[in-house]
Amino acid sequence: MGTVLLLMAGCGNANEEAAPDASKDSPATETTEKDTTEKVENTSKDEGEEADMEKENEVTSEETVSIEPDSTSADAGNQQDEDALSEYTSEQIEYARVWLQLGPNQDIDGLYVERIPADTPLNPDDETSGVYPEDVIQLAGSRLVDGSVTYSGNGNGTINVYNVPLRWDGEYPAGEEFYTEIIDNTELVLIDVGEDTEVIRLIELLKEQP
Repeated sequence: MGTVLLLMAGCGNANEEAAPDASKDSPATETTEKDTTEKVENTSKDEGEEADMEKENEVTSEETVSIEPDSTSADAGNQQDEDALSEYTSEQIEYARVWLQLGPNQDIDGLYVERIPADTPLNPDDETSGVYPEDVIQLAGSRLVDGSVTYSGNGNGTINVYNVPLRWDGEYPAGEEFYTEIIDNTELVLIDVGEDTEVIRLIELLKEQP
């Protein structure tokens, strides 16, 4: 009987030694805690990157806003330039721009416009004179010293300039060849838009020849 009790006691000790200590960390527990820590760190890192991206987007938006007013101002300036001449006709603007670029004297007290139809002699006082092959415009000041500009418009910002004087001086008849050379050597000129203030000043001096 004593032998049996001794064996049972031995078995009980063996079972107690084999049982694992629940208070100690197992490898599985260590792995779980490590994964949890890494997830928290990754989440914090992702949130930080998203915050940086949002900040960059905010800066970009602010930069875009700062550029837009300049563009709007440029458009407004162009619109104002167009409005400055809106009350005048295209012919008035053309006459003023032509004189502003080609007129011999800008200090005039009147800008006179004469429309000369095609087939009109270049020099009415010379029977050998050739004729204008097209309708032309002659601009002149109120004085002879102001000079003149005789031209035809091409409708595309260019004009054909005829090298004829406001008053013909010389010996006549000059001969057909003389006038043919003038007609054949018209000069093609591109007209600048000029300053609006100067264009308006000349428009206000325009006078139609009777």
